[in-house]
Amino acid sequence: MPLIEAAEVLGLDGPMARCIDGFLPRLQQQEMAQAVEQAIKNSQVLICEAGTGTGKTFAYLVPALLSGQKVVVSTGTKNLQDQLYQKDLPLVRKALQVPVTTALLKGRSNYLCLYRLRVTKDEGRLSSREMIHQLQQVGEWAGVTESGDITEFMEIGEDSMLWPMVTSTIDNCLGSECPDFGECHVMKARREAVNADVVVINHHLLLADMVLREDGFGELLPTANAYIVDEAHQLPEIAGSFFGTHLSSRQLSELAKDSTREYYSCAVDSPALLKVADRLEYVVRDLRLALGDTSQRTPWQTLYKEPKVAEQLDSLAQVLEDLYGSLKSLASRSKGMENCLERCEQLRAYLKLFSHAGSDDNVYWVDIYSRTFVLCCTPLNVAEPFQKRLQHHKAAWIFTSATLAVNGRFDHYTRQLGLESAATALWDSPFDYRRNALLYVPEALPEPNSFGYTEAVIEAALPVLEASRGRAFLLFTSHRALKQAAELLADKIEFPLLIQGSYPRNELLRRFRELGNAILLGTGSFWEGVDVRGEALSCVIIDKLPFAAPDDPVMQARADLLRSQGGNPFMEQQVPQAVITLKQGVGRLIRDVNDRGVMMLCDPRLISKPYGKVFLDSLPAMYRTRKVARVKRFFELEQADPITPPSE
Repeated sequence: MPLIEAAEVLGLDGPMARCIDGFLPRLQQQEMAQAVEQAIKNSQVLICEAGTGTGKTFAYLVPALLSGQKVVVSTGTKNLQDQLYQKDLPLVRKALQVPVTTALLKGRSNYLCLYRLRVTKDEGRLSSREMIHQLQQVGEWAGVTESGDITEFMEIGEDSMLWPMVTSTIDNCLGSECPDFGECHVMKARREAVNADVVVINHHLLLADMVLREDGFGELLPTANAYIVDEAHQLPEIAGSFFGTHLSSRQLSELAKDSTREYYSCAVDSPALLKVADRLEYVVRDLRLALGDTSQRTPWQTLYKEPKVAEQLDSLAQVLEDLYGSLKSLASRSKGMENCLERCEQLRAYLKLFSHAGSDDNVYWVDIYSRTFVLCCTPLNVAEPFQKRLQHHKAAWIFTSATLAVNGRFDHYTRQLGLESAATALWDSPFDYRRNALLYVPEALPEPNSFGYTEAVIEAALPVLEASRGRAFLLFTSHRALKQAAELLADKIEFPLLIQGSYPRNELLRRFRELGNAILLGTGSFWEGVDVRGEALSCVIIDKLPFAAPDDPVMQARADLLRSQGGNPFMEQQVPQAVITLKQGVGRLIRDVNDRGVMMLCDPRLISKPYGKVFLDSLPAMYRTRKVARVKRFFELEQADPITPPSE
C-alpha cells in the first residue's frame, strides 16, 4: 500500500505541483487517478472518458507507478508511445521519487535487423545511388545505436524503401536460428520489457500478443498485473484486423524476393527455384491488374468469381504449389530457405480461405490500392474473440480516451468489446468552453449529398476565415472534397494554404505553427492526435458529419447481422461511430486553458435530422449560433458574449 494516494500526488501541495512549474490541480484528474488506483488495486475493468485538458496521462501514470505492480501501458500511435516513454514517465518518476524501471517496446519492424542489413550489403543489388548511400548511412548508425529503434535515425524518412530491407517482419524473422540472435535489437527490447515495472507498447503489439497466446505460439509481452489502454477508441477496429486473416500482395512479393535471395545464397545449382520465384512476382502483378483500375474497398464475393480474377487466383495457387515443391527439396540448406518454405505453406492455406466467400461468422473483402492489394477476412463480432483472449490476461484493465461515450453513455463501446460488466466513468473537460468557444452551424447549406455541396461549404467558410484571420483547420471526410476545396480556396484568400499530402504531417504542422495565420486542409489523419496550442489555431471547420462510407463491406456485413437480430444499424452502429469521430475532430480546437476559437460544423443534418441532437449533446457545452455576424463578433471581442443556443 503506497504511503500517499494518487489524488494527493496531483493536489495543490503534492509532488507533481512541486515538480512541474505552473501545475494546476484539476478535480477531474484527481478523481480519475483515484478510480484508476482502485481498479489496479482490485483487478477491475474500468472504462473512462476524460475530456481534453483533464491530464489523463498523469491520471493513470501516477497510480501505475505508485501501485508497485507490473503495468503495461498501450497507446494507439507511435508518437504518443514515444512521448509517454521519453517525457511523461520520467517526469512522474522524478516527482514521485520511486525506484520504478521502465521500458519501451515496439513491433519488430521498428527495429534494425542486423542480419538483414548484412545480407542487403552482401547482395549489392540496390536499385539507385540514393539507396546505396542510405544503406551506407544505416550501416554507420548500426555501429553506434543501442536501441536499434529506427525512429532515432532521422537522416532517412520513415517511408524510405530501404527500411523493409534492413528490418524484419514476423514472416521473415529467423528467430533463435538467426546468426545475429545474440545481438538482436528486438530481443534486447523484449528482455528489458520483461525486467521493467512499467512497459509502454502500442495497440498492435498488445493485440498481436493476445493472438499468439490464444493460438499457443508463445507471447510477445511480459505478463502484467494491470493493462492501461490509452486512445482506447481505436481498439475495436484494430482488434477486428488482428483477429482476422490477411493475404497481401506485399507478403507474396516478399516471399518471392526472399526465395530469390536464398537461391543466390545457397541454391544456384537449382535454377527451378529462381524461375518459379520470378513467376510468382509476375502472377501477383497480373492478379492486381485483374482486380481492376480503381482503388477501392469492396466485398470479395463481388470479385473472386469474375473470369479474369478466377484465372489469376488459379495461377497463383499453382505457382505457390510449384514454389512449395522447390523450397521443400532445398529447405535443409539454410534457415532462410526453411523460413521461406514455412511462409509459402501458410500463404497457400490463406489462399484456400479466399477461394470462396464463406458463409461463416466472418466478412471477406479486399482493399485495392494503385499497385497493391490485401485480401481480408474479418470477424463480424469482435466482442467474443476479444473476451476470450482477455481471459488469458487476468489483470486490471483500464480503457481510456477523450472520446468513448456517446451522449454520456458507453453502450456502443462496451458492446463492441464485450465489456458490458465493466465499471464506467466520465469526466468533462475542465476547459471553459462556454466562455472560450463558439459552435457555429451555418444556415441555408444544401444537403451533403447535393451537387455543389463543397462549393457551398467554402462560400460559407470564407467570411469565417476572414474573421479568424486564417489560423484554421479545414477537416474533410473525403480526399475528393479536400482537393476540390483547395482549388476553390486558392484564389479567394490571402492566407497561406497548407494541403495534406504536400508535405509529411509533422512538417505541415510545424509550418502551420510558425506561420501563425495559415489554413490547413486535412482529412482523417488530422482529425485526431494533433495538438496545436495557442492562437495559431483559432478555428476548426468540418465539412460533414463523419459517417463511415455506406459501401464499406465490413460495416455493411455488421449492419446486416444487427438488422437480422432486430437492431437498428444506423442508430446503434453508424451514428455512435460518427459521434466518436466528430468528437475527435472537435477536440482539435481547444487544447489549453487559454485557447479560444470557433467550431464551424457545416452539416445541416445537425439541425434538420432528429439524430443531430445526439451529436450536439455529445459535444462540450459551447454556446451555439447560426449567424455569421456573431462569429465575427466573437473574434472581435476578447471574450464572447453569451449566445442563445438555436432551437433544435
